[in-house]
Amino acid sequence: MRLSKSCIMLIVIAGKERFAFKGVASNLVTYLTDVVKMSNSSAAKTVNSWCGFTSMLPLVLAPLADSYWDRYSTILAFSFIYVVGLVALTSTAFSWAWSTTNKISSSSAFLFWSLCLISLGQGGYNPSLQAFGADQLDSDDELPTTTDNQKSDKKSLFFKWWYFGVCSGSLLGVTVMSYIQDTFGWVLGFAIPTIAMVTSTAFFSFGSQIYRYKSDETLKCTVSLINIVQAIKAAASKLKNSKIVLPIDNSDTVELELQEQKPLCDNKKLGSSKELDEDEYPKSGNHLVKNAKVVLKLFPIWTMLLMFAVIFQQPATFFTKQGMTMKRNIGSNFKIPPATLQSAITVSIILLMPLYDKILIPFIHIIIRCEKGITVMQRMGIGMFLSIIAMIIAAIVETKRLEMNQQYSETVPLSIFWLLPQYILLGISDIFTVIGMQEFFYNEVPVRMRTMGFALYTSVFGVGSFLSALLITVIEALSSSRNGRSWFSDDMKEARLDLYYWVLALASALSLLLYVMLCKFFKSRTDNLDNEACK
Repeated sequence: MRLSKSCIMLIVIAGKERFAFKGVASNLVTYLTDVVKMSNSSAAKTVNSWCGFTSMLPLVLAPLADSYWDRYSTILAFSFIYVVGLVALTSTAFSWAWSTTNKISSSSAFLFWSLCLISLGQGGYNPSLQAFGADQLDSDDELPTTTDNQKSDKKSLFFKWWYFGVCSGSLLGVTVMSYIQDTFGWVLGFAIPTIAMVTSTAFFSFGSQIYRYKSDETLKCTVSLINIVQAIKAAASKLKNSKIVLPIDNSDTVELELQEQKPLCDNKKLGSSKELDEDEYPKSGNHLVKNAKVVLKLFPIWTMLLMFAVIFQQPATFFTKQGMTMKRNIGSNFKIPPATLQSAITVSIILLMPLYDKILIPFIHIIIRCEKGITVMQRMGIGMFLSIIAMIIAAIVETKRLEMNQQYSETVPLSIFWLLPQYILLGISDIFTVIGMQEFFYNEVPVRMRTMGFALYTSVFGVGSFLSALLITVIEALSSSRNGRSWFSDDMKEARLDLYYWVLALASALSLLLYVMLCKFFKSRTDNLDNEACK
């Protein structure tokens, strides 16, 4: 089973975009504290809020991309905005390097707007690129049916390799750019991601001849006035008769997604109850009502994933600040940039993902006799559990660091590699939960909402980022009011990050418990197909 050339090309492009973004985001907290001179808590809240805003924008832009824009043009337009934001950010680094005190406020404002442009660019770019990548699958291979399990397998293969490409780009962005920024300065450290994004955009435009363009056909079908009138007549006829008969004959193999992709084009089937459900609110007028119904159905599961997203904000913020106080020397001259340890997450993913397919899935297949092994929702639950274990380990290591910090002035003789277990566990949890989330939201939305499905996935991390910033604000206020010392003090001797990590572990454990309860009542759109595959 192989992916097409266009799929492979888009996976490479996605990896280059991740290199650019992670090259900026992974070490941004250090830039804010060391160059912009923010406090630890302010820098962490700024990074969390920016990441949240970046991840939430797809939720606003995706419905527009699905309903009114074609994906190819959307990707090109927002990649241009993305590049402009990166150029502006690079210019702010240059400005800070030469600024005097009376220029600081204007530089800060320019920094804010450059980050907003990056967020806006990525908000339209990322979900459209991934949906466009999924469009490259052969139409038959993209759609799961009750008789051919290989179609679902190819879709899973695409998501795994997509994530592999994304993680490879992230790994290079975290490791290479953190070192360059700490060693050679921030101007070069931001210029290289900018160049990477420019070449990624050029690379994407060069492949226009080999891409599949599915969205144009879908849009032509859904905007036809004649088809809309026919759909309204069919709906009115069914409502007038007040009788809906559900078909129970499954003798014909029907591809669910194909039905949803062309709800108004097949005049012969306008009388079926399936089409009545799809066309009850025609796309020309109230299609957003249908979209809202889908989102509301997924909302409880989406909510339970938020604490997982909160935990994933820690490596780029407080994990990095932790590492700055620990022994980082390798030899006499080289010091490990603390942000580089974030690469342990992506290394874990890259190394362990092939083992997931070759060892874990076959083993579970033998036990439960289901070709796909554990379900998507079970995968997400396992990842959430592992993230809780990671936070418990992080709290224990931080407690040890604090005990040793009382005896030393700045750097404690505790190797930074003691942080590796929490990073590696987060990487393993990422394999289960993040890939599961991508496939879950992709499967649970109809074709007309594919971009929206990817936006729902990214919005988990967006809202999680805002929730993380809110937790920091609330905990900082409460801890400061009790004894005058914040858990997030700039003096790492007085900071109590260990208690903060315990709070996150407990909140995540409660979220996982509720998630397990919700899974028992959740009815998936593909339940029947999965049951057939397991027989």
